[in-house]
Amino acid sequence: MELLADDRSNQLRAFDATKAGVKGLVDAAAGGVVDIPNIFIRPPDEVAQDLELSRSSVQVPVIDLNGVGEKGSLRRHKIVNEIKHASETWGFFQVVNHGIPNKVLEDTLKGMREFHEQDVEVKKDYYSRDPERMVKLNTNYDLYMSSAANWRDTLVIDMANTYDLHLHDLPSVCRYIFFIMITILLVEITCYVFVIKIILTNMVISKLTCILML
Repeated sequence: MELLADDRSNQLRAFDATKAGVKGLVDAAAGGVVDIPNIFIRPPDEVAQDLELSRSSVQVPVIDLNGVGEKGSLRRHKIVNEIKHASETWGFFQVVNHGIPNKVLEDTLKGMREFHEQDVEVKKDYYSRDPERMVKLNTNYDLYMSSAANWRDTLVIDMANTYDLHLHDLPSVCRYIFFIMITILLVEITCYVFVIKIILTNMVISKLTCILML
């Protein structure tokens, strides 16, 4: 059933005010979620487009970062062009040979799961839509702008200005592993970020979201 604009706006505000997120809806339904709230139901035409896309053969760009630190080399030039092309055509890409140990990746995912499995009252301290807050939890950054909300909660750690990010800002349940991951990102693969920043700076694109899927 299509929601009127005012009804949808009221439902979005009511949901957001709980600070419980999607996980809160799941936890509140003892026998499992039976009815999906209308704010999460997508318009039929959008669903149809996704179904059509799912029938096609789609491969997310995979970029091998091995050799990106070799300044002036043909290999580095090739990687830069691959990132530029993927950013222009997709807006995101997957990277391999990025230098982050598998154990760190696995522990980071484990820490993220442990964070989301905490009691809702603990997580409420992190729930925020303040763009200035460096560590925050929310459901859909575009909750009030999209045609339908996505069924997900996201913990955001903003590394744009790490000088303002302190260890005690990180959730205690995953603080140690997140600190390790952030340290690696800052120390081990700074050159990768530099390459990406250079590319994005020179692009004539009004809006671009570039996601590194480590």
